[in-house]
Amino acid sequence: MSNLPATFAALGDPTRFAIVERLLTEGELNAGAVQDGMSISAPAISRHLKVLRSAGVINQRVERQQRIYSVRPEAVQGISAWTMSYREFWQASLDRLEMALQQEIKRK
Repeated sequence: MSNLPATFAALGDPTRFAIVERLLTEGELNAGAVQDGMSISAPAISRHLKVLRSAGVINQRVERQQRIYSVRPEAVQGISAWTMSYREFWQASLDRLEMALQQEIKRK
């Protein structure tokens, strides 16, 4: 989880977030397929992919002359673990609130 600040910084850009969402839903894609449907240039896509790689969010592998990109499961697991820890906190807080409200109702 030590890389979470870099992960969140990389995902804070709407284009990079969209790239990761697309890779999550469609699986591995080459750079051209990542760019399809986006209104940005190939060099811009390349820069976004580099930021995501540097942050450890995606993997790149070379297949002949293509670069193939995929989401790193460890990055998704790190985000999930972090959010689940706060989910437990909020659930406990809501449970305490519910108990307090029930006690207040009983007093009336």
